[in-house]
Amino acid sequence: MPDITAKMLGELIEPLRVTPGSKVTLAKDYDPAFKAGWLNRSEGEGYLQTGIELLASYQERLAAQDTYGVLVVLQALDAAGKDGTIRHVMSGVNPQGVTVHSFKVPSEEELDHDFLWRYAQRLPARGQIGIFNRSHYEEVLVVRVHPHLLERQRLPPASMRGDVWRRRYREINDWERYLLDNGFRVVKLFLNMSREEQRRRFLARIDLPEKNWKFSAGDVAERSHWDEYQRAFSEMLTHTSTEWAPWHVIPADHKWFARIAVGAVLVDTLMEIDPHYPKPEPQARRALQDARVQLEREAPKGAAPDPFEEERRRAGA
Repeated sequence: MPDITAKMLGELIEPLRVTPGSKVTLAKDYDPAFKAGWLNRSEGEGYLQTGIELLASYQERLAAQDTYGVLVVLQALDAAGKDGTIRHVMSGVNPQGVTVHSFKVPSEEELDHDFLWRYAQRLPARGQIGIFNRSHYEEVLVVRVHPHLLERQRLPPASMRGDVWRRRYREINDWERYLLDNGFRVVKLFLNMSREEQRRRFLARIDLPEKNWKFSAGDVAERSHWDEYQRAFSEMLTHTSTEWAPWHVIPADHKWFARIAVGAVLVDTLMEIDPHYPKPEPQARRALQDARVQLEREAPKGAAPDPFEEERRRAGA
C-alpha cells in the first residue's frame, strides 16, 4: 500500500481548494477532467484503499475522543457521483460513527421555519462524521435557479428586498463559523462534472437495465438549466469559500480520481484535528489494573495469564 504523507495530501488537494476571497468562474478555473499528473488509475486503487484505512483509523479516534465532529457537504448536479463517492470512500468506516442525510423538497413543517432549520436538525454529534448529500447550499442553488421556490418559503416582504443571495451567503458563512467555534469542522466538496459527461451518464441510465432505476425524466429537464447552474455554482464558490470552511472543487469526470480526491480532503481534515484516544483518569486506571489481575488469576492451566502483555509493555501501559 502507498505511504500517504501530509505533503502528498497537500500536493493533491491544493489545486482543488478555492482560495477564500477569489472570484470563481467555474468553466475557466476548474477542469472537470483534471487528474493529478503523478497518479494513474492503476496506482489510484492503492491510494484509495490507503485513504479508506486512514479514514477508519481516524474516525475511531474521533469517536473515542468525543470532542470534535465533522460535517461533509456534498454538492453536485445529477449523475456527478455523490452516492458512489460516499459508498466507496466511507466503505471502511464504522457505520455507527457516520450519518448520511439527503435533502429533498422541503416539507410544510420545514417551510414554516428559517431556511437553515432543517439542516441544523441533521447536524452530526461530537465524535461523528455527518454527510449532507445536497445541503443548505441548495438554498442558493436550486432556489436561485427556480425563483418560485423562494416564494414558497413564506418570507416577509422585507426579507425579499435587496440582494437575497448575498444575504444568504453571509448567513451561511456565519453559521459555518459558529459550527467551527463549537468544535465542528465543515468540509465542503463540489463534484464538478462536464456537460458531456453528464450526457453520457444519463444515456447509461437509460440504456443499461441495471441503471434504469437511477433515471428520472426530471433530471433531463433540469439539465436545460445548465448555464444558470454554472453561474450559481460560480457565485456560491466565490462568496462562501472561507478560511474556516473552504470549498474544494473535485474533478468528477473520472470517478476513480474523484473518489481519491474526496478521500484525501477528508483524511487531511482529520489529520489536522488529530484526535486521540482518551487517557483514563488515575481512578479508572487503577480499576483497569485490578480487573487485569482478576482476569489473569482466572487463566486456565497452560494458558498465558495475559496474552497481550508484550503489546502492553511495548505501548508503555
